[in-house]
Amino acid sequence: MSTGIADSALDVSHVPAERLPTVLSVAPALPRHYLDQQSLIEAAQRHWIRDAVQRRRLERLFTNACVEGRHLALPVDELAALRSFEEANAAYIRCAVDLGARAVADAVARAGLAACDVDHVFFASVTGIATPSIDARIANRLGLRRDVKRTPIFGLGCVAGAAGLARASDYLRAYPDELAVLLAVELCSLTLQRDDPSVRNLIASGLFGDGAAAVVLGGRACAGAGPQVLATRSVLFPDTEEMMGWDVTESGFRVVLSAEVPNLVRDQLRGEVDDFLADQGLDLREIESFVCHPGGPKVLHALADALALPAEALSVTWESLARVGNVSSVSVLLVLDETMRQRRPRAGSLGLLLGMGPGFCAELVLLAW
Repeated sequence: MSTGIADSALDVSHVPAERLPTVLSVAPALPRHYLDQQSLIEAAQRHWIRDAVQRRRLERLFTNACVEGRHLALPVDELAALRSFEEANAAYIRCAVDLGARAVADAVARAGLAACDVDHVFFASVTGIATPSIDARIANRLGLRRDVKRTPIFGLGCVAGAAGLARASDYLRAYPDELAVLLAVELCSLTLQRDDPSVRNLIASGLFGDGAAAVVLGGRACAGAGPQVLATRSVLFPDTEEMMGWDVTESGFRVVLSAEVPNLVRDQLRGEVDDFLADQGLDLREIESFVCHPGGPKVLHALADALALPAEALSVTWESLARVGNVSSVSVLLVLDETMRQRRPRAGSLGLLLGMGPGFCAELVLLAW
């Protein structure tokens, strides 16, 4: 059967188009506490940085992040009052449950469905620890079925939004009559290490924000839905595990962030994208839209250079970075939501959803709009 995708060499003739995994809805849930970047600079200087040289460095790094403001899980004075990892993690659980429940409820409602229709929940987060996991804690609140399947994902960091979407799509290829939900919750502000004056910690504290997003996916296409997922590819770059992630310490999560990440993206990403598309009978010229994780200004410039993209190709990603910062795994889902609602690509066109994160790794998702 025809896929209905115009001008594409992609061969999915063995899969009926109506049975391809499909994004049915996306819903963000952002904390009500929001501060512009200048207010966050002043708060950091008030509660954290005392040294004059460090204050100037912090202001420069915050300004260069290209972030206008960010949502916070707690009011800034409450964040400053947290004294231990135990306190911060307790706040993570409380806020993640509230935001996660709101995101899933809104996403299910936008899809015209009920919580009891959900067959499988994929949950991604890397900014707190919870056992039972957050998805289990919201099950009763939302009315999920007793037999709902759950797959919590920890450790993928920023790439988990794209990876979670890919894994949910992979699942629906096997069970096309089921309904899957991907929930991502990241409360980056609760990981702040106030005794760490390193440049990497200053960069992270000026870049990352808080939020959640949920995506509902079905194994069958339907009218008015979002893009279909045609193919996925995971990429793990060899010998790069020290480039990004956490050092887990007594005080919590200390960020690991190498200055070499943009160079790796610029030098190696294009080959992986070309190989992925070639396996689908495509090349990069046939991709009309890009849903990319806003990893930060240097990473976005490196991404654009690697894929030879015009400035407008990443406009939604840049706008998301400015509006709410980098919300780790949640961010690519916020970009997807904005693309579906305000910048929907041409019907029948192909798109690429892309995220990168600790490992160092990338996740590629080929979309049909």
